[in-house]
Amino acid sequence: VQLQASGGGLVQAGGSLRLSCAVSGRPSSMSAMGWFRQAPGKEREIVASISRAGQRKYYADSVKGRFTISRDNAKNMVYLQMNSLKSEDTAIYYCAARLPIVTGLAPTSDFQYWGQGTQVTVSS
Repeated sequence: VQLQASGGGLVQAGGSLRLSCAVSGRPSSMSAMGWFRQAPGKEREIVASISRAGQRKYYADSVKGRFTISRDNAKNMVYLQMNSLKSEDTAIYYCAARLPIVTGLAPTSDFQYWGQGTQVTVSS
């Protein structure tokens, strides 16, 4: 599975960005997907995840109500819509994939495949 993230950039606080992740090598419908981020000097953390068919979603508390994860399996794409951005959202954002959880829930760990990351910088 290959993942290509894009859509990062520089935005003012309160603004919006939409990240995209193109999935290749295996149909995206076979994988649960997630977005992670890593800020300078901090550990990588999960931002959001989505189950294989998109019914279940998980959001970190820090982004609930501001970020929305979605997927279009027909296009093998996963998206992260980020609204009301804050300076603390500044980080490199990575998309990731893993085998679906048997229960169908959106996973928060054990992702096996990672994209190269896209920089998001929020100026205050």
